[in-house]
Amino acid sequence: MKIKTTILAVALAFLSATFVPADEKKEKAKPYTLKTCIVTDEALGGDHGKPYVFEHKGQEIKLCCKSCLKKFDKDPAKYLKKLEKPVKKGK
Repeated sequence: MKIKTTILAVALAFLSATFVPADEKKEKAKPYTLKTCIVTDEALGGDHGKPYVFEHKGQEIKLCCKSCLKKFDKDPAKYLKKLEKPVKKGK
């Protein structure tokens, strides 16, 4: 009888763990603001079809195609600079 109780307790512990949300407050990525591929500067959704969308360190990134991912991964900082808003110069 003691074995059945132990097995039941262990089973309930595993079941209850599956109902706990892993990360309820996961922050949304910053939206991608360009209308072009961050690597090639080609318009998104053109001849390449649907853009390849992924998240990089909390920033949504859109590429014209998945093959641009290799170039992006080689130097992300180079391409992420394109997302920075230009500073307006006053006269």
